[in-house]
Amino acid sequence: MIREMERTPIPGFPMLLVLLLVLAVTVYGFIYVGRELPRSERAVPILVLVLVLTVDLVLMCGFFTVGPNMGVVLQLFGKYTYTVKKQGLQWANPFFSKKKISLRVRNFETQHLKVNDQDGNPIEIATVVVWKVVDTAEAAFEVDNYEDYVHVQSESALRNLATAYSYDAHDDGVVSLRGSTLAVAAHLQKEIQERLTKAGVEVIEARISHLAYAPEIAAAMLQRQQASAIIAARQKIVEGAVGMVEMALDLLSRNKVVQLDEERKAAMVSNLLVVLCGDRSTQPVINTGTIYQ
Repeated sequence: MIREMERTPIPGFPMLLVLLLVLAVTVYGFIYVGRELPRSERAVPILVLVLVLTVDLVLMCGFFTVGPNMGVVLQLFGKYTYTVKKQGLQWANPFFSKKKISLRVRNFETQHLKVNDQDGNPIEIATVVVWKVVDTAEAAFEVDNYEDYVHVQSESALRNLATAYSYDAHDDGVVSLRGSTLAVAAHLQKEIQERLTKAGVEVIEARISHLAYAPEIAAAMLQRQQASAIIAARQKIVEGAVGMVEMALDLLSRNKVVQLDEERKAAMVSNLLVVLCGDRSTQPVINTGTIYQ
C-alpha cells in the first residue's frame, strides 16, 4: 500500500528569478558573440550558449502552482515521489509528472435506492455523505477513480445498512431507521469509512436524507403503522391505568377512608379502568342510596 509522503519543494519565485537571469545572460551572450567575435571563433561559444538556453528552457517547465486545500502528486517515470501541499508557486524536477487532487470538503447525495428493510418491507432510502481526501497517494494510486469509488461504496454501505434495521419500531430500546436517526447515522458513517479507508478518504458525516416506504405498499404500511401505534398507545394507557388503580386502592386502605370488600373493590377497579381507558369522556352517575342496595 502506498502512503503519502509530503515534502516542501524549491520555492518558485527565487527559482524563477535565477532562470530569468540565466536567460538574460544567455541572450546577452548571443549579442556579444555576434558583435565582438570573428566568424571563425563563434562556433564553440554559440554551441555553449545554445546548450545553456536549452537547459534553461527545460528547467522552466518545472514550475507549478498549488492552490488552497490542494495537493499535487509528483511522479518520476511512473514512480511515486512525494506530495506537495504548500500553497503558491513551486518548482520541481521538470521530468516529474504532476497530478492535482482537491483536499476540499465535498458532499453528494446518493440516488433513491429501493431496498428491503430487516422485516422484508420494500423501502426507498437515500443519504448525504460529506467527505474529503486525506491521503493523496492512496487516492491517486490505490483506486482507479476515487470519486466514483466513493459514490459506489457509499451506495453499497447504505444498502447494507437498510437491511440491518426495521423501518419503524414501537418498542423502547429497539433501533429503527425512522426512530433512531443519530444511531443509524453513526453506524452509516462507520460503515462507509471502513470501505473508503483504502482510497485515502475521510468521511466527515453521513445522514439519511430520504426515507419512505415503496409506493406499492405505502398505503398498506401506513395503515399498519397506525394500527401498531394505536396498540402501543393502548398498552401504555392500560399499564398506566392499572398503576393508578393500585395506587388508589392502596391509599384508600392506608388512610382508612372506606372499607371495601372484594366485590366492591372489583366494581371500583372496573369503573376506574373504564374511566381511564375509555376513548370518550364518561358520564357520572350519582348513587343517592347505600352502596349495598
